[in-house]
Amino acid sequence: MQTNLAAFIKDTPEGREADAILRKCVHCGFCSATCPTYQLLGDELDGPRGRIYLIKQVLEGAPPTSKTQLHLDRCLTCRSCETTCPSGVHYSRLLDIGRHVVEQKVGRGSIAALQRKALRVGIPNPGWFSPLVKVGQLARPLLPATLKRMVPPRPVPARPWPTSAHPRRMLLLEGCVQPALSPETNVAAARVLDRLGVTVVRPATAGCCGALSLHLTAQEEARDYMRRNIDAWWPHIESGAEAIVTTASGCGVTIKDYVHLLAHDPAYADKARRVSELTRDISEVLAARKDQVRSLINHSSFIIHHSSLAFHSPCSLQHGMKLKGSVEALLTDLGFNLAPVSDPHLCCGSAGTYSILQPEISRRLLANKIDALTAHSPSAILTANIGCQAHLQTATGLPVRHWIEALDDILVS
Repeated sequence: MQTNLAAFIKDTPEGREADAILRKCVHCGFCSATCPTYQLLGDELDGPRGRIYLIKQVLEGAPPTSKTQLHLDRCLTCRSCETTCPSGVHYSRLLDIGRHVVEQKVGRGSIAALQRKALRVGIPNPGWFSPLVKVGQLARPLLPATLKRMVPPRPVPARPWPTSAHPRRMLLLEGCVQPALSPETNVAAARVLDRLGVTVVRPATAGCCGALSLHLTAQEEARDYMRRNIDAWWPHIESGAEAIVTTASGCGVTIKDYVHLLAHDPAYADKARRVSELTRDISEVLAARKDQVRSLINHSSFIIHHSSLAFHSPCSLQHGMKLKGSVEALLTDLGFNLAPVSDPHLCCGSAGTYSILQPEISRRLLANKIDALTAHSPSAILTANIGCQAHLQTATGLPVRHWIEALDDILVS
């Protein structure tokens, strides 16, 4: 694709990056076939190719409008198009740049701006988010059905955190919402790693990965979260921590991108590169030790029941972290019976704050995903990202859990 970027961005780091991404696009349209919003809405401007054209026009100097902003807002950032693209177009990064420019030029109405600010302040801050969740859970029996579905049920008490100390150490990102919505997930991960001879370290000053602010176009705020995490992790990395483990793939894909997002920060670029290199989804850690995990299962008194489970593969796992099929293969190898799921590449509609900001599209995607996941009558749904987990649970009576919890159930017996 030929480009002629406007002077306001042409010679900036973002402009050079956007130009290189745009020039990779060959207009083939393969991305449209796997884009959830294009499939639902049938509008070229609600697919990756149309959005690329919109961003190109804005970066070349065309004035954006609120309609331009709407089409970009409707993107889930699921990155399914990146998996499909034969030319390797880094669409998600181009979208971040385009959204930021459009936000600066178009702005937001006061209500929309306040809503986004509230999301950026409330969700990444456990001191605010956790009490709000607890209040909602206490009031849940009194809420009307439509609101009740939006409040997660009170979680079962988590098993005790392991206390053993091992020479091998890995850092674990606690996350900002997962401790409140599903506290047993990280405990299960730590318990499984403990059985593999790994001590999990949770630096107290690490927090939100920055994804929420990044996708709400508060890019410098996002980078502040990233710098804080790097500062929290760095002493442990220097002293020999083997990996940074994530149990939420939405966080994992963002940390993997620190290398790009902080590439122009001279104080953090090298550290960001190292952090990205060390980041692993929990499935990658266990896949590398699959024989050891299988041995632990064989010595367990628990017998894996034969009722099937459905696995929902988050977009951030399969398209962002490029781990398509990895959890399914691991669980199958370990003896789990997974039901087939049609169109596993399509988004469930959670997508961070998307379910709040684009509720109609989100609900349609959720309905389609639940139909696919329950088609073969599974006994439960497993997933790998807290946002997807909470979103799916609003639409089904089946238990929705992180798959590491199911594995811990087996090993604890």
